[in-house]
Amino acid sequence: MADQRATRQHLPIPDAPDQPATAIDVRDQQPPHQPTQPLRPPEGAPNVVVVLIDDMGFGAPSTFGGPCHMPTADRLAGNGLRYTRFHVTAICSPTRQSLLTGRNHHSVGMGVTTEMASASPGYSGIRPRSAATLAQVLRGNGYNTGAFGKWHQTPARDVSPAGPFDRWPTGEGFEKFYGFLCAEMNHWYPVLFDGTVPTEPSRKPEDGYHLSEDQVDQAIDWVHTQQTLNPDSPFFVYLPFGATHAPYHVPREYREKYRGRFDHGWDKQREITLRRQKELGVVPEDAELASWAEGVPHWDELTDAERRSAASLMELYAGFAEHTDVQVGRLVDAIDEAGELDNTLFIYILGDNGASAEGGLGGTLNEHRFASGIPDTAEYINAHDDALGDPTTHAHYPVGWALAMNTPYQWTKQVASHFGGTRDGMVVHWPDRITERGGIRNQFHHVIDVMPTILEAAGLPEPSSVDGIAQQPIEGTSMLYSFNDAGAPDRHTVQYFEMVGHRGIYHDGWMAVARHGVPWEMVQSERQYFDDDVWELYDTNVDWTQARDISAEHPGKLRELQQLFLIEAAKYNVFPLDDRMTERENPKEAGRLDLLGERRTITFHGPGLRLTEETAPNVKNRSHTITAQVDVGPDGAEGVLVAQGGRFGGWSLYVWQGRPCYAYNYFGLDVHKAVAPDALTAGRHEITMEFSYAGGGVGRGGTAMLLVDGEKAAETRVDATIPYYFAFDETFDLGCDRASPVTDDYATVDNAFTGTLRQVRVDLADDLCSDGASETAREQFRAAHD
Repeated sequence: MADQRATRQHLPIPDAPDQPATAIDVRDQQPPHQPTQPLRPPEGAPNVVVVLIDDMGFGAPSTFGGPCHMPTADRLAGNGLRYTRFHVTAICSPTRQSLLTGRNHHSVGMGVTTEMASASPGYSGIRPRSAATLAQVLRGNGYNTGAFGKWHQTPARDVSPAGPFDRWPTGEGFEKFYGFLCAEMNHWYPVLFDGTVPTEPSRKPEDGYHLSEDQVDQAIDWVHTQQTLNPDSPFFVYLPFGATHAPYHVPREYREKYRGRFDHGWDKQREITLRRQKELGVVPEDAELASWAEGVPHWDELTDAERRSAASLMELYAGFAEHTDVQVGRLVDAIDEAGELDNTLFIYILGDNGASAEGGLGGTLNEHRFASGIPDTAEYINAHDDALGDPTTHAHYPVGWALAMNTPYQWTKQVASHFGGTRDGMVVHWPDRITERGGIRNQFHHVIDVMPTILEAAGLPEPSSVDGIAQQPIEGTSMLYSFNDAGAPDRHTVQYFEMVGHRGIYHDGWMAVARHGVPWEMVQSERQYFDDDVWELYDTNVDWTQARDISAEHPGKLRELQQLFLIEAAKYNVFPLDDRMTERENPKEAGRLDLLGERRTITFHGPGLRLTEETAPNVKNRSHTITAQVDVGPDGAEGVLVAQGGRFGGWSLYVWQGRPCYAYNYFGLDVHKAVAPDALTAGRHEITMEFSYAGGGVGRGGTAMLLVDGEKAAETRVDATIPYYFAFDETFDLGCDRASPVTDDYATVDNAFTGTLRQVRVDLADDLCSDGASETAREQFRAAHD
């Protein structure tokens, strides 16, 4: 028993054996009993902070030569280290799962995002218990642990009040969690959890609320409490931001700081950024700009309107980035004021993937709309210029800026074959143990290296079992060897990459890659065969940026690396490859279980329930009926009975001016309404909406008929419907409409039904667009919107 406590190989660490009683009377006990000491990590174990920025490329932050001023990252880098060859997995959930487990993303079931999971082992979205998280290991060794912000690792079907909760943050080693579990979030009106309990912000945007500020407030309060009550134990803070993922929501003054700064365009910005990167020493003097992506216009090929809209969206993004970094600075200051900054291993990762191209060639005011194949025009974006960044927009910049924010590399988020998708800047700050100030580290590393680095820094072993489960090996390599040795040879010498079919294999500087499609085509126009992909070869020992494909000169080396990819991919559960994107949002098509399964009737009792899109009844692409039982008082009633989605797409059954109403919001472009002519009288009523779907494919239209107490009251034609998903950052709500409103007929947030909502029943017809018909349906949807 004592040996297990000493070696820390088995977690939880067993209790120390009790000292036997040697007397009947406690006064005679020899030796006297001593209190059990609380579990502590080894002497000298530091506090740990890991900050993760979302959707930021290598060439975006000023710390790595980019145009987005990030004073906190600059400050920490000036007193610490910049890592120039740090890599991630090319998309959100996989990077996060790898970061917190020290294993490759397919090894821990996260080959893609949680909302796109399938039945294949490498893509299930379910972390195996044989891969304990960093938080579990640190907490099991005496750390206090807290996570604040974006999680995006819990299996989508588990995100409901029914749980299970074992793969929520508080089930994966964090004593405190405050944040959200999905891919993105409305930063003005977020839907949040405190632990496993839904919570709402205590303030509104007009009172100065912003999500990034809120999560840092929560982190600071937690650290203050921890230091006040338990200063002898180190803390682990995980601070993953929703920023700078779309929607770009930021206080106006931050956007205004960048007004006019991007009028020179993305081609010129790449040149400026590369020059700054060479001055900083984060790329070599002979580094070249990698090639421009085919099909993406150059700046001088745009119209005046297109240049204005593109520049405006980049101004917005840059302000969002700076605002986020300023919040990190508040946490740094709080730790410094507590006297703990020098003894804190602070790892600041500037991107969970490369900059995102998911806003399309022209950018968008509603990324959900673009993801379903409906672009915005420059004129439309410019007409809403004054609103950019406020709650009425859900903006994302164009592909050209994503390429520029990944300077000097090729491609973007999703594209795991090229460094534009996988290489991000990282800053490490630990004055107590890092002697160099402002150092550059060029060793090749990957996000799976973070966990073993922290364990070695804390003097903790990799556990052989956790909760009685034998552990699979940590696959990362500690970076600690490089902290005080800039010239240390690389220790992480082999690394595979794969994301939605994009493939790459790195070995001792050589890299073979195969790109598979383009990341801004979210719905495939036709099947792409992996055997048709063209493999490229780069020697990054002499070609830092993957600028020169030398596959024709070294066919033998290319074949050698292709074979190595097959070996590594087989080892880590990469096969079978799956390149489906938006289509996999549908659980049936993806081949994963969802919470409601094949149920066709679901009855909800009373108001207050909040569900994600994955756990709500799926009303898309099918006929369905919504029936609400309500009681109305003598003074009438107002408010929302049931709603899903929000301003950027969704539907709502509600009472307005005393009259029952139904609204269908088509991507924020059109809101179709059926409004009953008469107000509800006092007493009990049944309000029903029958939606008759036209069929013939996904995203087709239909007719919505509103009935009150069984009698037809109104009807509206919905010309087209949302085919794949309403929104990641909105919810299915009973008795109110959280986050943004589906319709402006009622207020944001303050729209709860003032009568009594007894129950809501949802009846679903059989799917009209599933299985073998789905590909034809997608083709019809694309044709209808060309």
